Amino acid sequence: MQILNFGSLNVDHVYRVEHISRPGETIGSSAYAMYAGGKGANQSVALARAGAAVRHAGRLGPEGAWLREKMAAEGVDVDLVTVGDTPGGHAIIQVDAQGQNSILLFGGANREMSVSDIRRALVVCTKGDVLLLQNEINVTAELIAAGQAAGLTVCLNPAPMTDAVHAFPLDRVGIFVVNEHEGADLSGKTEPDAIAEELAARYPRAQIVLTLGADGVLYRCGPRNLRVKAYRVKAVDTTAAGDTFIGYFLAGMAEDLPVEQAIDLGCRAAALSVTRPGAMDSIPVRADVDAFRP
Repeated sequence: MQILNFGSLNVDHVYRVEHISRPGETIGSSAYAMYAGGKGANQSVALARAGAAVRHAGRLGPEGAWLREKMAAEGVDVDLVTVGDTPGGHAIIQVDAQGQNSILLFGGANREMSVSDIRRALVVCTKGDVLLLQNEINVTAELIAAGQAAGLTVCLNPAPMTDAVHAFPLDRVGIFVVNEHEGADLSGKTEPDAIAEELAARYPRAQIVLTLGADGVLYRCGPRNLRVKAYRVKAVDTTAAGDTFIGYFLAGMAEDLPVEQAIDLGCRAAALSVTRPGAMDSIPVRADVDAFRP
């Protein structure tokens, strides 16, 4: 099984602040750094560092061509990553003293994908492969439908959560990976167990993976009902925790690990990632995750 990640490619501008700025407030930052990022790119690198075979499809602006080279060096197949003239996607990220973050996105080239890009990407897939999607590009709904029709297992991480997600053909999704906010928006529920149960009832053929940060992960699929604990660590930066979890979880599934072990692998990797600054740069390699004993 191979994984095609059709997703965003961003340059992250990260500012260290005492607290996240409020409306109308001007604050200073104590440090600045530029990183490779985008939920799509982060998840592809997490997959590659976990040891999975991953192909990335997406678009970059001319100022971001270095990101394509960086991902290739990580072991990601970037043959479907194109560099065009449209300014690329980027993010403005504030990280406070507690390691929490606030993110402002500019889609840029990520929002200029076309039906021809979809055809070009899916032609290299075979039935049974996984199509991984987020919500930072403009053709997510079309990809869900086309991927499922081609016999792929569609894994959707609907981040950032928008009203448009409700109009996606969600009944064609095979795996939902959502955090508590995304799950509440999709389900109309607020309590974690109720969120998972509602999503499982709506999409009975799908696997529901509800990530709860320090409270671990809930999993629902048919009669299966799992709760996997998180690992306790001191967080420095949570920016790529979710992306790290998804990459390692899917890598575990690709290795045919039992689902509880695949989730635990994702939890260990995510816990290690939050002890490091940055987005893509915080994602650990497999050897470090396997050796991690908090």
